[in-house]
Amino acid sequence: MGRRKINDCERGSEAPQVLYSPLSYGDNLHYEKFADDSVKCIEDEIPFELPDGWAWERLSNLASFSGGKTPSTSRSEYWDGDILWVTSKDMKSKYITSSQLRLSTLGAEQMQMYQPDTLLLVTRSGILRHTLPVAILKECATINQDLKAIILYMPQLAEYIYVCLKGMETQLLLKYTKSGTTVENVNFDEFQKVLLPIPPIQQIDRIMSSTGSAESVVSTIEDDKAALADYVIKAKSKILDLAIRGQLVPQDPDDEPASVLLERIRAEKEELIKQGKIKRDKKESVIFRGEDNSYYEKMGGKVVNIDDEIPFELPESWAWCRGYSCFEGLGSTKPQGDFFDYIDIDAIDNRLHCIKDAKHLPVSDAPSRASRAVKDGSVLFSLVRPYLENIAFVEEKHSNCIASTGFYVCNSNGVLLPEFMFFLMISGYVVNGLNQYMKGDNSPSISKDNIENWLYPVPPIGEQQTICAKLKTVFTLVENVEKSLN
Repeated sequence: MGRRKINDCERGSEAPQVLYSPLSYGDNLHYEKFADDSVKCIEDEIPFELPDGWAWERLSNLASFSGGKTPSTSRSEYWDGDILWVTSKDMKSKYITSSQLRLSTLGAEQMQMYQPDTLLLVTRSGILRHTLPVAILKECATINQDLKAIILYMPQLAEYIYVCLKGMETQLLLKYTKSGTTVENVNFDEFQKVLLPIPPIQQIDRIMSSTGSAESVVSTIEDDKAALADYVIKAKSKILDLAIRGQLVPQDPDDEPASVLLERIRAEKEELIKQGKIKRDKKESVIFRGEDNSYYEKMGGKVVNIDDEIPFELPESWAWCRGYSCFEGLGSTKPQGDFFDYIDIDAIDNRLHCIKDAKHLPVSDAPSRASRAVKDGSVLFSLVRPYLENIAFVEEKHSNCIASTGFYVCNSNGVLLPEFMFFLMISGYVVNGLNQYMKGDNSPSISKDNIENWLYPVPPIGEQQTICAKLKTVFTLVENVEKSLN
């Protein structure tokens, strides 16, 4: 058979069987044979020439693949055991030996268990814009729906294939990632077909030994950077925690107590109710401290002790308030005109907690979920997978956008300054607290009632201003450190 142009080669079925060597047809091209015996020239896919004895092979011919899921979050007996449940948050190093969340034996029975030397790949995550998170499992584990397990037919190849995938990271990100409706995705059906350079089995140990020392130096540097990055994240979290507990700035005895502000807002609402301009909210509550130093909540004519709900002590001038009593509630709107700007979860940068890019869409193509009204100073809080922290502050330039119903839109009724409300909603106290209410297996979510029924610490307005100014200064310094690590 004579030499043929690449675009003249036959195209076979989509089920690869073997890769032919460069000299199979005497024309120095690479061919692929499929299960139906058809043959296709793949010369345009070959990135470089290999030494004698090496061969190109599809990942799909070296492994089988499987995914994960989230056991029911409403079944407490599924959780807090000893079995790893790996998520994208655990994929921070080459080897996976631990996880933030663990399953009980009963919970693991609902899942597929993966053995050591299984490769794990994150296929759904905001961090795919920067890196291809792949790791080697070193303990038996289960995984969630954002990961894929690559189960090698020869587990001893795990280290080598890991090095191959990380070595091709930039090219793989460009070729196989795509924008989804919520986060970046790996087109895994195509990713399975990636070509890997496979040496003779006798050479693999020598290759890994040679790369091991260099990898050790790089790993030490990366581990140091990762540890510092982790300290930075923990520092931000700790600073926020101090802020919402009234421990970041000194108390000013001249500040009007938050309880006085709350009472004034309630009086204003009462006057509007009398005038027939608004209706009475049956969920409106008043939280106060009794003479016995216990916390009580009055709702309608009923008063109950809520000491068991109070998570931590506040300064004397602060107050506790339900979301019902410090948020305005959700407003609805519809796209108008020819085009509109739409904020869905994909528009949120969940690391910087900002709107990175609203979508400019024809009104005729408006998604059915495009109906949340926003304004300058709103805070968007994703109801879907809240642990991903898709939370953003709405600045004036995005105040005319329409948001997805996948968000709860926090608008202050005057109790909270918009910027303080933002810092409060990104705090671990709020995010982790609301995570406990997640329901659903495929897309675990919370409800608006969970947000509105949550307890929020309210400082005096003057202290809110001081806290926000302090946080901006400190976070600017912290973010400069973060940038230096990237």
